[in-house]
This record gives sequence, C-alpha cells and structure tokens, in this order.
Amino acid sequence: MISKDKPDFIQRVRAAWSSSSGGITGALLATGAGVLLLYLKFGLGLIHLSYDLPYAVRPVIHPKEAVMVYLDDDSHQNLNQPYNAPWDRSLHARLLNRLTSEGARAVVFDIVFTDPGPNPQADQALAQAIKANGKVVLAADIVTAGYGREGAGENEIIPPFDLFSDAAQAIASDELAPDGDLIARQYTPMLPDDQIDSMSWAAAKIAGAAITTNETNRVADRWLNYYGPAATIPNVSFYRVVQTNADYPIPAGFFSNKVVFVGVRLQTLYTGDRKDEYPSPYSRWSSEKFMPGTELHATMFLNLLRGDWLNRLSAKVELGILIACGVLFGFGLARLRPLAATGVAFLLAALVVVLVYWAFVHLRIWFPWLLVIVQIFTALACSVVFNSIRLYVQNRLYEASLALYLSPKLIKKFSSDRELLKPGAKKETLTILFSDIADFTAISEGMDSDDLAKHMNSYFQTAVAECIHHTDGTIVKYIGDAIFAFWNAPELQVDHQQRACEAALRFRDQPPQSMNSRLLVTRIGLHTGDANVGNFGSTARVDYTALGENINLASRMEGLNKYLGTQTLLTGETHAGIEGRFTTRFLGNFRLKGFEKSVGVYELAGRLDDAAGLSPLHKAFAAALESFKRKDFNGAEAAFRKVLEIKPDDGPSKFYLKHLVELRTHPLPENWQGDVELKEK
Repeated sequence: MISKDKPDFIQRVRAAWSSSSGGITGALLATGAGVLLLYLKFGLGLIHLSYDLPYAVRPVIHPKEAVMVYLDDDSHQNLNQPYNAPWDRSLHARLLNRLTSEGARAVVFDIVFTDPGPNPQADQALAQAIKANGKVVLAADIVTAGYGREGAGENEIIPPFDLFSDAAQAIASDELAPDGDLIARQYTPMLPDDQIDSMSWAAAKIAGAAITTNETNRVADRWLNYYGPAATIPNVSFYRVVQTNADYPIPAGFFSNKVVFVGVRLQTLYTGDRKDEYPSPYSRWSSEKFMPGTELHATMFLNLLRGDWLNRLSAKVELGILIACGVLFGFGLARLRPLAATGVAFLLAALVVVLVYWAFVHLRIWFPWLLVIVQIFTALACSVVFNSIRLYVQNRLYEASLALYLSPKLIKKFSSDRELLKPGAKKETLTILFSDIADFTAISEGMDSDDLAKHMNSYFQTAVAECIHHTDGTIVKYIGDAIFAFWNAPELQVDHQQRACEAALRFRDQPPQSMNSRLLVTRIGLHTGDANVGNFGSTARVDYTALGENINLASRMEGLNKYLGTQTLLTGETHAGIEGRFTTRFLGNFRLKGFEKSVGVYELAGRLDDAAGLSPLHKAFAAALESFKRKDFNGAEAAFRKVLEIKPDDGPSKFYLKHLVELRTHPLPENWQGDVELKEK
C-alpha cells in the first residue's frame, strides 16, 4: 500500500522542513530576542528584574561594621526640632562628642551644612566637635547649572560652610544614581578628574578599606550588594544618642569601632518636600518599601569595606552569552517534539536560575539572566510552532498518501497510526482482488501516450473511488492496466468477502468507458485466504503489500476469465462468505497451473434480485455440469448446447464444449472426478 523510496514525497517535504530549517529560524529569533532586549530600552525592565530577583531567596546579611543614626520623626518630636528648618547644630556637636568618646571608626554626615546657622556659638561647637573627632565626612551637594547660566549643563559642587569644611577630614558627594524605577543598583559613576570622592569611597578611605589603597579602583564600575530590606543595617534614633534621659538610651560603647552614618529618615514631611528615600529590590515583596538614601550610602561603604560589592559581566561577554544561548537553544529545541521540548525548556530555565543564583551568592556576579529565560521560551515557542506546522504538513501528506490506497473512512482511522509505516508483516485472512482490462494490449496499441494516460487515469479514478474505496478496500498497487487490492487489512472487516463482491459488481455497473473506440471490459478474480501483510522490500524501498500463494491464486482466477469468457470469478473460499447474499453460478473444479489441488470456481452473476432472471440458465448449466462430472460426455454436450439456446454467448458452456472435444481424444485417469486441468496461466 504505502511505498517509501529514498527520498519519497513525504521525505522530500521533511527535508524541506528539516530540523536545521527550524533550528536556524529558532536560533535567529532567540538570539534576536536576547540581543534586542539587551540593547533596547524596552528590555530594561527585565535587566533590572534580573538584578532584583536573586535577593528574594538569598538570606539577609547583617553587617556589624556600621550604624545608622537617623533624624527621624521621634527625634524631631523629642528634641523639639523643626521639620522645615536646620536643626540646632549644638545637637550635632553633642552627637559627635559622644561618638568621639566611644571611639567611632568614622562619622559620615549625609546632611549638607551649606550655610551658617542662626546661632554662631552652635556652629563653633560643631566645628570644634568635627575637628576633635578627626574622622568626619561631610556631604556636599552636586547641582547642574541651569540653562542661561555660565557653564550650563555642567555639575557644580556646593560645599559645606567653610567653618565646617576646614574642620572635616573629607568633603564628599552625596549623589546617588538610581535607575528609571528609582532603585539604586549601581554606584554613582566617578571620573578620574572628579574633584571630590563619593561619600562611600571617602568613608572607606578613612576606615582603611583595602580597596582604597589604589586610587585607580575609585572609578571602577560596581553594583550595590544589598544586605537586606531597609533597616537591615543597625540603626538608632538621633534623640536616643544625645539624650541621657531618653526612655531607651543607647548603652555606652555601642558605637565603638563602628562607622556611623547620620542622615534623615522621616515618615511625614511638609507638602512639596521630597523624602530622601528610594525603593530597593526588596520593595517588591518586603513591608519596608523604601530605603533612606543614607542607608544606601552606608551599603556602598560596607561593600567597599567588606569587598563584597557586585560585578556585572562585560558587555562583550553578555553579548557572547546571549548569542551562544540563542543558537544553542534555537537549534536544540527545534529537534525535539513539542512535549519533550517543553520539558527540556523548563529544565534549562531551572538550570539557568541555579547557575545565576550560585554566581550571585558565591562569585558576587550578576547577569541579565531573564533575557536567557526569554530566549529559552522564544526557542520553545519556535520549536512548538515549527514542529506543529511540520507535523501538520506531514499528516496532510501522509493522509494524501493514504488517499491513494485507502478509502476516506479508513484514512480518518489510520491517519494517526504510524504502524503502517513500520517494517514487518503479520498473517491475516484476506479477500484478494485482481482486475485486468480485457484485450488491453490490442486496445492501446498505437495510442498516443498522453491520450493513453488520460484514459487510464479516468478508468482508475472510477475503479478506485466508486468501487474499491467505496467498499473500504485497500489498493496495493497498479500493475499496468491491472489493480491489486484486498479487504480485511489494515482494518479488520468481518464481511470482507461481501465487500469484495460488492466492489466487483460495482465495476460491472459503472457507465461504459471506451478507449480507442473500443469498450473497456474489466475482468476480476477473487479469492479468500491467509497471506502475510505488511511492509516488504529493501533498505531503499518498501511496499505495504501481501505475499503468499493465495495472492497468486487470486491472480490465476482473474486470468481464468479469459478461458471461461466470464467477467468475475471467485473461489469456493470467497463463495463461502457470501452464500445467500449474491447470485452465483458454480462453474466446476479447476486445477490451475502451479497449483496441485483443484479449486472450486464460481461466477459472480449479480445481486440477489438478479436470481430469478438467471435461474433457468443456472439450472440448465448445473445439469450439464453434473453430466460432465459423471463422464456422460454425450449428455453433457447436449446439455451445454441447451444452455447456449438460453444464452448464446455463454462463455462457460462454450469452454466445456471445446474441452469435451479434447477429453474424447485422451484417456481419463481412473480417479477423474470432473476436474478441469489448465496447463496455461
């Protein structure tokens, strides 16, 4: 039934839709998705999320090297300080004096003392406290000159009041560089010619961080390594430090050997004032939605002191990884079926997450890994779409191939059954049909090849669609003008003999077809028997077919029509399955060439409603055949001639009359029982 050559039709389409084609498409799309997300603005959200998400599962770290002192709401209320004006600077002096007495490692004010205060004595006290401490960093504002001013667009440093600047060990920038979503992820960029250090770098130098011994390290790109949500770094209210009678005073020695950051943390400000607070990676899932800017500076300082800042892979390395992943995933997933590709994609995504987290925690390296996840699922989508289209095309082609051999009903049943393509065979009981056009060689002689092909295609179309497929038969092959078909495979059919006979009668009942001005007459042979059914052939070609002596016997039955002058003959095995359902005529027992045993042969004369009209003919023939079997050759001859009176062109009667002449000239075997032996096919 189904022939498979190398390459056959389906294989050629498979070649056109090969995995490499899908792999190239998947690789291009996956690589393109990753690269575009890396460089275009709409990919920033995923890049930022790649930085943020590892914090969700990494345990919180509790550094002990720094302490936060906040000018918070409680301090405003307990110290009776205004929200919209500078604090009494004597309070800052008192704070510094305590920190100095307890041996604080350094003190960083994230407060800009730009102008002198209303109380010169308080300013003087603060300046003295700063100088006495000797390790104080004061903040300077960095502002950009507006348009219309000299140096428009350039940064301008606004230092603290000279009295304080002269006393401090370092003046540093309090600038932060948050991303578009206001989360600070990267250290504030610094250039070699920057006039002042960042607050974190200045504090790290005073604290003796190893990284600060080489000034070239100052301008390197670094990324914040958050230790946890807001308030992870130990913090206290300002008033608890300076008020000895506070409800919860800070115990003596609390600030010893700590770097103290002093800044603002307010829950309530006047309308129009901006809080110095920023969201953090933890804002997505923590109750602490905002982190004070001072704690961000402290986090950067701790990163420098502890050496545990984050690094991001270089742009070239990231681009290389995305290209490599896009190609690998695009080609790899395209070679898998959708279910397998889905499983592999999720495993790859899990592997990426594990590797990224490991690098984040142990190597302190982060990478926009969500772009790789997008690449994986882009490749998966391409694989699913490509393989679905390819499977759809293959199924359609497979069904188109089946349509050449099976009826529409069987196509629907077997379109999802690939067993028909597997090599091997099994034994089945079949009803086999061989057909042939009478005198085809003489009819087709001298015809133009195109005209011959046109007539034969029309003939086969009718034979297949209206006769064999109409009864759910299976076409095995076309042999010139002949057709080889069978029933009861690949679908089991309990009435396969009846279906085959119905197909044969439908051949007879089709409108007449002519070719080369001659009427086409189809001769058919039917036989039922066991045969091996399946895919047979070589490594280069296989056919779905049936093999065995019963196939040859069906072919001999078709050939016997030529001698008997009949159109459709069937063996006794086929007749046993249709008895009482069709009108048949027993024509005798024949010993065919190549077969030792004789075969009972029947003519398929018509349907049951044809029986009445054919009854006189059949009774007369049966009587003549009985005389023949009794060796009453004279009586048989007379009886066969009576049959010809009923039907002058009756082929079987003419055959027997001719055969009687031969029998009279040769002695018969003693055990002769009326069998007719044919020495030709």
